[in-house]
Amino acid sequence: MKIIFMGTPDFACPALKAIVRSGHKLLGVVTGEDKRQGRGRKLRETPVKKLAKENNLQVFQPASLKSESFLKQMQDISPDIFVVVAFRILPRELINIPKFGAINLHASLLPKYRGAAPINWAIINGEKETGNTIFQIKPKVDTGDILFQQKIEIGEDDIAGTIHDKLSEIGAPALVKVLDDLENQNIKPLIQNNEKATKAPKIFPELGKINWNNDAISIKNLVHGLSPWPAAVSKFNNKRIKFFQAEILDTDTQNSAGTIVILDKVKIGIQTGKGIFLPLLIQSEGKKTMKIVDFLKGFQGKIGDRFVI
Repeated sequence: MKIIFMGTPDFACPALKAIVRSGHKLLGVVTGEDKRQGRGRKLRETPVKKLAKENNLQVFQPASLKSESFLKQMQDISPDIFVVVAFRILPRELINIPKFGAINLHASLLPKYRGAAPINWAIINGEKETGNTIFQIKPKVDTGDILFQQKIEIGEDDIAGTIHDKLSEIGAPALVKVLDDLENQNIKPLIQNNEKATKAPKIFPELGKINWNNDAISIKNLVHGLSPWPAAVSKFNNKRIKFFQAEILDTDTQNSAGTIVILDKVKIGIQTGKGIFLPLLIQSEGKKTMKIVDFLKGFQGKIGDRFVI
């Protein structure tokens, strides 16, 4: 099939690589505009654009997907299908251009976790499994017919970053299979059950403020769901502390939530509303991210001190 690929971040790159290697014809790549980033405010290309250039692919970076010039470009190219991975919402007039419309790789088991941050919310909510869904795009976000799904477990040590990488890698060959099946008319779409739909709205840093009155499991899920970005945070001695990975003890003390109840050279335990929270990967304000054993070498706290919201 003749394909236009649409994507922007790292998550989309394995899929683009897989399509380049497939027997399908990749006509070009649509990605986000270059943005100024960092202290030097240098223009940075998207990961997808960099990969596209490495493979000598034509790149389109429209400011608007509804612009007449961009729509005409797509009509003139006349692709059979749009393949979308971690990109913007496509307008109806764009979806209608290809013969096979547009398909999307979404990092959840739809209809659960429709929205911008499905991986984060699955972990924050304590799900034991997640996966990818490849579906036919409709104008209403993440509601199209399901073409393929694959599941993975969310392990005790998994964070949003590790699940992101796993789903990105396994989604790539799955996309090629779906393209093959669509071309050979060997696929049966499944209509989503809207009654089972849940939302996964965009993540903002404010979500990361730890309320130590919550139970340890919920706090650990928050930490893992927001790692590596934007990270769950608390304050100790007026300094922001970021937490990236943790484990818990299913025991309690008589101390109030947020109190340090375990402290030695290799671990620190913080009382929560239920259970004790044991950080494993941590970052103090102005410092680099450290394993807890290294963080504790310079830690000035003692048992009885408190972390606060």
